[in-house]
Amino acid sequence: MGILCLLAAARCEPVGRSVVPSVWARVFCVARLFGTDGVRGVANDELTAELALDLSVAAAHILGEAGAFSGHRPTALVGRDPRASGEFLEAAVVAGLASAGVDVIRLGVLPTPAVAFLVNDTSADLGVMISASHNPMPDNGIKFFSKGGVKLDDYLEDAIEARMGETWNRPIGDAVGRVRTDLGAVDRYVDHLVMSLGEGASLAGLKVVIDCAHGAASTTAVQAFTALGAETVAIHAQPDGLNINDHAGSTHMAAVTARVISEGADLGIALDGDADRCMAIDAEGNLVDGDKILAVLAIAMKEEHRLHSDTLVATVMSNLGLTNAMREHGIRVDQTKVGDRYVLESMNANGFALGGEQSGHVIISEFANTGDGTLTGLHLAARMLATGKSLRELASVMTVLPQVVINVRGVDKLRAGIDNEVQSAVTAAAKRLGNTGRVLLRPSGTEPVVRVMVEAPTQDEAKELAEALAAKVKERLAL
Repeated sequence: MGILCLLAAARCEPVGRSVVPSVWARVFCVARLFGTDGVRGVANDELTAELALDLSVAAAHILGEAGAFSGHRPTALVGRDPRASGEFLEAAVVAGLASAGVDVIRLGVLPTPAVAFLVNDTSADLGVMISASHNPMPDNGIKFFSKGGVKLDDYLEDAIEARMGETWNRPIGDAVGRVRTDLGAVDRYVDHLVMSLGEGASLAGLKVVIDCAHGAASTTAVQAFTALGAETVAIHAQPDGLNINDHAGSTHMAAVTARVISEGADLGIALDGDADRCMAIDAEGNLVDGDKILAVLAIAMKEEHRLHSDTLVATVMSNLGLTNAMREHGIRVDQTKVGDRYVLESMNANGFALGGEQSGHVIISEFANTGDGTLTGLHLAARMLATGKSLRELASVMTVLPQVVINVRGVDKLRAGIDNEVQSAVTAAAKRLGNTGRVLLRPSGTEPVVRVMVEAPTQDEAKELAEALAAKVKERLAL
């Protein structure tokens, strides 16, 4: 179903101040247009140029009415990953914003965290990133950043969705937005990454393999590590618009693992298509996922008195082993819903300094308002040099509880939380595990799947329970 749902599948209502025109009617159903990380879908099928343009116009109007532009002529920054579809979607987004009276600065191909940083650094009023992150190449997405480089609150996204398709007074003459290109964006972002380690910092002596996923960081990541003196080996760093995430990056770790071993490297860093995630490989070829990275950085920041309230923010998908490890080091774990936006909400509300997800989204609030894979990799490498320890030794502070995650496709994810038989099966599995494990069932916010996650004392028990729950989900929620 992607980002759109058919009228036959759910009841639709009038939206906003008038009934939505028929061309957009199918957008406004029970399924929300915005997911946990913007609007995503198959480019030029679900996510069309028309949708991108209308979405951008609505965003300009809603943010303007919310006071985000403070009565002045607004400026928006627009970046994208290297997907071929990003070219026409960028054109549509730029056209929509300029037609609504917003001056637009095109940043070109840059990581998502670079756009967020530059919105804040340049005091821009709005940022737009065109990317589907780790999703396959046919997909694409649009995410918005408000002033300061932060993702929009749910209520603003809902208001934007409701405004789409309405008639509006179009500016003319000198009131239309102007468009220009910023050729220095890459260098400013790389300088920011380098300076985050402090004046005079060096990664000399480390050999790092960097998997760029043929994505947005194919230039910036290598440039940042090299500027700090690390010996770098780049793989999957030749984006052609079609190969992004193709058996590469943070969701396909085999290549970077093999290269770390063959090169005798100290560590490997794997990014995703828009470089807001980081997964790592130690010198022996072992995976160091987002939970273990968080554990390493949380302990480092506590020792340096930079971990506010000695609290780490993680999501309900983080392994129970992370909570156990943090408890042993006097660190509390504040859990949120899945999605780095919810991690950031908790961090902003409470002043927490570090948070993230098992998938590799890591937010260091001193330097970023969103997950930044390259920034994470740099600080992980710096911790290795500061302690003189290998990544394997640092990551050993956390013992991972056996965990099985099954993505159940071809089901109605909207009914996952209300089907009685499914919920009874979840309750029974949780009761069986007691305090020795966890059960979590949740619809994905970015894909048409229901995720079944089970943690248990043994891999066999976790697998048995997860498979039984996945079968029940498939039986009860099949489309």
